[in-house]
Amino acid sequence: MAFAIESLDHLVLTVHSISATTDFYSEVLGMDVVTFNGRKALAFGEQRINLHQHGHEFAPFAAHPTPGSGDLCFITSTPLEEVIEYLDQLRIHVEMGPVERTGAQSQLRSLYIRDPDRNLVEISNFI
Repeated sequence: MAFAIESLDHLVLTVHSISATTDFYSEVLGMDVVTFNGRKALAFGEQRINLHQHGHEFAPFAAHPTPGSGDLCFITSTPLEEVIEYLDQLRIHVEMGPVERTGAQSQLRSLYIRDPDRNLVEISNFI
């Protein structure tokens, strides 16, 4: 192979509502809402989730952009019991968890919630 991929810079979520999505990810998950070139994104660590409004995607885009088709996993050092208490305060339903899973770097202890488009959002601790 002529080259090796080193890291993920950003990914794109196609959403029904940019404002509902930015509200959820900023208020529930603490991500920063950033604007670049007139577009909105969610920033955390050294990564970013760029947002496309369904029906108004920024070219080029996925062949079949569909809100609610995402399955994302985020790592936190906050114990999941504290995350669950916080989610309860916000009345965010925990769909499953905590359960053990296998992540890219190690075993995980995870819980699952849904964002406004019903994307699956996994919040995990390294084990």
